[in-house]
Amino acid sequence: MSNLQRTLLKGRLPPTIPSGRIGRSDSFKKSRIRDFKPSMWNQFFTEKQDVVIDDKRTFCIYRTKEPEKPGPVLLLLHGGGYSGLTWALFCSEITTMIHCQCLSIDLRGHGDTHTDEDDDLSADTLAKDIGDLILKLYPESMPPVYVVGHSMGGAIAVHFAHMELIPNLVGITVIDVVEGTAMEALASMQSFLRSRPQYFKSIPNAIEWCIRSGQIRNVDSAKISMPGQIINCTTKKLATNELPLSAEEEDSSASTQKFMHHFSISEDEEITNETNAESNNVTPENPDFKKPPTTNETDNKKYTWRIDLSKSEKYWVGWFSGLSDKFLNLRLPKQLLLASIDGLDKTLTVGQMQGRFQMQVLARCGHAVHEDRPHEVAEVLSAYLIRNRCAEAAGEIRCHMPAC
Repeated sequence: MSNLQRTLLKGRLPPTIPSGRIGRSDSFKKSRIRDFKPSMWNQFFTEKQDVVIDDKRTFCIYRTKEPEKPGPVLLLLHGGGYSGLTWALFCSEITTMIHCQCLSIDLRGHGDTHTDEDDDLSADTLAKDIGDLILKLYPESMPPVYVVGHSMGGAIAVHFAHMELIPNLVGITVIDVVEGTAMEALASMQSFLRSRPQYFKSIPNAIEWCIRSGQIRNVDSAKISMPGQIINCTTKKLATNELPLSAEEEDSSASTQKFMHHFSISEDEEITNETNAESNNVTPENPDFKKPPTTNETDNKKYTWRIDLSKSEKYWVGWFSGLSDKFLNLRLPKQLLLASIDGLDKTLTVGQMQGRFQMQVLARCGHAVHEDRPHEVAEVLSAYLIRNRCAEAAGEIRCHMPAC
């Protein structure tokens, strides 16, 4: 090939890549940063109250406004490690669809609830707590109560209904908890808990982990739910008590922190490793010298989990053992919401084929179904309550066909 031909061919090629390693530009990295500013409880609820049951138990509850027309009280029980704020977006949705009042509780050992034995998370103790709380709130004329529980809260809801602790219970909805799959998952629960970060440097930092880890897929829900799950390491107070954040705190939390699993490989690892020598002032002349870190290690350990779920292992079997039979034997309208059809065990499969409860599968969501898809869960529950004459419609509702 002549030099002229080479020159002509080169002129048709795209420009050559400049020397040096190509990494993501700072502008691209900044574009990935999302707003993780926490939300306040009063954006979703009209009242937050500390209810003193006795000198050993004080429960924190969140309530929406009373309905314009008579309607049921939706008693909402959160899952293990969550708080009553996990229902915030769901409450905003369902109160526009039906006439009802939402009552969301921080269970024993969670949120802003305080008892003399926060570590006692047995099914009977938690169920009795709920019964005593409802009787305290409504000592004379108790409205119809419909209980809704997610995960551990769903199991406690079944125990609560089975024990018949209040007279006006009119129905139950259980979200993503089935005895068979729950018992199988217990073997890997400790490994899952160990894989979570133990500390967070800020509240927005914890919200960011919540989204990036996939624990909650709805960022708006994570902003209100996550602060109710962590406490300040110094004051031991729930993170919600520090809101709203000051402008200075929001600015200092703008920089993101990497959350990595023990066996994961960062996408930017090669780029980071290449620049480590320069950033740490490591040169052939001084290979043992490293620039000391500019931030204190304790700065990244400002918040930790409100409850150490690993210590509640002795109660796990009691939550879920015999759950399917108890659920089927309840003489109440019963509904089961699942994130996957694969989660149904044999007992409930037979019961569903016999028409003993209504089942609904909501796809494209994680374990926290009511947080990932609050509008759809509110629609399904509203339609079920209207069909069973437990509530009246307050707005338009899109009907979902039962089952999957």
